[in-house]
Amino acid sequence: MPKKFPLNAEGFHPFAELIGLKFSTSKKGYSECVLEINEKLLNPHKVVHGGVIYSMADTGMGAALYPLLDEDDLCATVEIKIAYFAAIASGILVCKTKVIHKGKRIAVLESEIESNGRLTAKAIGTYSIFKAKGD
Repeated sequence: MPKKFPLNAEGFHPFAELIGLKFSTSKKGYSECVLEINEKLLNPHKVVHGGVIYSMADTGMGAALYPLLDEDDLCATVEIKIAYFAAIASGILVCKTKVIHKGKRIAVLESEIESNGRLTAKAIGTYSIFKAKGD
């Protein structure tokens, strides 16, 4: 039975709540999340901190992979490479993520982060898939 990724369930993903990340879609192999930019997410140069955009990609990847996992599976980021194309200071960021490949133990995913239809960043990541350990 596949795992469910509860969209915006309070307490499920505290870090996403901290930065204001909201999910509109999480289904097998795909997710979409949005983030409204506020002053707390800006770096000293008054543009969105790269770590915020990275966090969107990383969290979006987990949400796209999660529904493909068995109930006793977990996943964890192995590595993510990200390229930033534009500095954004305001508005809404949208992250669209898809699973490129899923094997038994490794998955590869791709995220594109946009602002007003403009590609802001692109990331590719590798995730480990493993069985949850019993208590």
